[in-house]
Amino acid sequence: MLHEGSRRKASWRDPEGVAISATTRDDAADLARALREKIVAGERKFEDVATEESDCNSAKRGGDLGPFERGKMQKAFEKAVLALKVGEISDVVDTDSGVHIILRTA
Repeated sequence: MLHEGSRRKASWRDPEGVAISATTRDDAADLARALREKIVAGERKFEDVATEESDCNSAKRGGDLGPFERGKMQKAFEKAVLALKVGEISDVVDTDSGVHIILRTA
């Protein structure tokens, strides 16, 4: 989720960046935590949350980034992915691109 400190200041959901520029990192992280809790509790599906809430273009694919090689993602993101087992969901991960929750699928 993008916020005022993210390197990108606009997204497909917010092309003008109005909401993004008004969102603090803490607010974005709080929202990500709340959404993660709903996923873990079985109230929401990761794919649905990603489609509705993600600022990333992967939202069109339910948050699926597809396979990627080591060194292709930001270090904090890659480190979090590699720490997960297949099927596990991360805590909030902070990168220059925003805050994320990650579901490892492969």
